[in-house]
Amino acid sequence: MKRALILLLILLPIAAALWYFSRPTPIPVELSVVSTGSVEVIAANSRAGSIRACQRSRLSVPTGGRVDHLLVDEGDRVKTGDLLLRLLDDEQQALLRGADADLKAARLAEERSCQLARFSQRELVRSRALAERKLVSDEQLDRLATDASVAAIACDQAKVAIEQASARYSLYSAQLEKMHLRAPFAGIIAEINGEPGEYTTPSPPGVATPPAVDLIDDSCLYVRAPIDEVEAAQLAPGQTARITLDAFRGREFSGTLKRIAPFVSELEKQARTVDVDVYFNPLPEDTLLLVGYSADVEVIVEQHPQQLRVPTEALLEGNSVLRFDADSSTLQKVNVEIGPANWTWTAISAGLEEGDRILTRLDTEGAVEGARVEPQ
Repeated sequence: MKRALILLLILLPIAAALWYFSRPTPIPVELSVVSTGSVEVIAANSRAGSIRACQRSRLSVPTGGRVDHLLVDEGDRVKTGDLLLRLLDDEQQALLRGADADLKAARLAEERSCQLARFSQRELVRSRALAERKLVSDEQLDRLATDASVAAIACDQAKVAIEQASARYSLYSAQLEKMHLRAPFAGIIAEINGEPGEYTTPSPPGVATPPAVDLIDDSCLYVRAPIDEVEAAQLAPGQTARITLDAFRGREFSGTLKRIAPFVSELEKQARTVDVDVYFNPLPEDTLLLVGYSADVEVIVEQHPQQLRVPTEALLEGNSVLRFDADSSTLQKVNVEIGPANWTWTAISAGLEEGDRILTRLDTEGAVEGARVEPQ
């Protein structure tokens, strides 16, 4: 009996040492502290969107001809009505000068005819006064009345000739203006196709040709992006949005949802989307934004402040998390009830308390329910 007791006293420390040195090494894990904060319900684009200009015109001269003067360069800023390009217009200039001369001649002819008509009318009035005193014969009075009537008709005819000459002048002026390409709005010249001496022709119906000048109004920019049709049902113009750009990673721009397309795009039958337009609000002054930049948008549908929340990536299937038990240094599975959520945060209505620590990286090898872990 005494020998057995001694043997037991020797084996117990050995067994304890073997257990201690053979026990599993704690798994280093990252834990998140459950805390309160804001949780937003958002609608995000399903594919990358792009920056667009509120006004962009790919301008072409409405008539064909040889480029005589190119008055702008790519990158130039222009104002509304500025002349950008002019075709060779010698023939139109000559026609306009001829029409101007015809118009001046018609006005002189009208002045002469109408002065004669007024003189004939005065002569008729005097003759009628003399005829009352039998000093002018009826035949002479009739001839004067006819002359006055013909003179009045000639005056009216001269006025019509002015209208005809004015119409010809307007026609040639419009034809001349078609040889000139002007800016319909203020903006920046993005691209020019053509050089002085080259011939340009307007696009035939149904056939697109490169524009002579690509004009962009970069004072007003917005992002057009596709949003899944399910999320689009929650949207309404005026909602606040966030804009992120691949060209400026880590920075967010404020925006406002202005337009929701009135139809669903079926480019991909299995992923139908609705295009939305989010305008920068305001347009950043310290950042040069280029039309065509790829962009993502997050439209804020709902805001819920002071919510008990956990990182969305910490949720297991079936709405549960792995909570760290400090007493046993193990992970324990806990079922939770969730509320509003987005890609980053999920609100918790039951199952956790503020200050609890949960596993964040679910892809940590060996970090499963009951595993012994060491917080990092």
